[in-house]
Amino acid sequence: MPHIDYFFATVSPFTYIAGTRLEEIAARHGATVTYKPLDIIALFGRTGGVPPKDRHPSRQEYRLQELKRQATKAGAAINLKPAFWPTNPAPSSYAIIAAQKAGGGDLGALVHSFTTACWSGERNIAEDDVVRDCLTAAGFDPSLADTGMLAGAEEYTANLEEAVNRGVFGAPFYITDTDERFWGQDRLDDLDLHLSGKI
Repeated sequence: MPHIDYFFATVSPFTYIAGTRLEEIAARHGATVTYKPLDIIALFGRTGGVPPKDRHPSRQEYRLQELKRQATKAGAAINLKPAFWPTNPAPSSYAIIAAQKAGGGDLGALVHSFTTACWSGERNIAEDDVVRDCLTAAGFDPSLADTGMLAGAEEYTANLEEAVNRGVFGAPFYITDTDERFWGQDRLDDLDLHLSGKI
């Protein structure tokens, strides 16, 4: 059975645009997925990237154009300058880590719920009530927002270290059990083809 390690950030617009396509691809191929939320800004600093606010104006302008195009292609409503971005991604990431351990809900829906709240819902995913709402919407116990914070923090840090060691430099990033790496929501078709044995 194929496996995919999914590195992502809950504040990443490209993770939002990916939607739940990974889960659809995994289901089609009988693949399992491990969700590995991480601190994208720290990842940039460790792998030669630059946070969006520090990029040259031409890169910032292109990023906004590309976000608009990619969101349109994916049929995803997007606010290019959301009210609560950037925000602290740790609370939502800890909740995902706790939910993955607890089980009983839809992890893909949970990730998408957080990214949707940030990029089209004008909600602050660092706030407790938003975290609880997203957990509930994805079929998880909202009390997970209060449990496992220390373990969540440790795993969140470990995910960053693992990402750096395995060649991850952006989000979303997908690594198969054969160490094939795919960066970006626009590479999901390639991941699908790879799992089909076509590339």
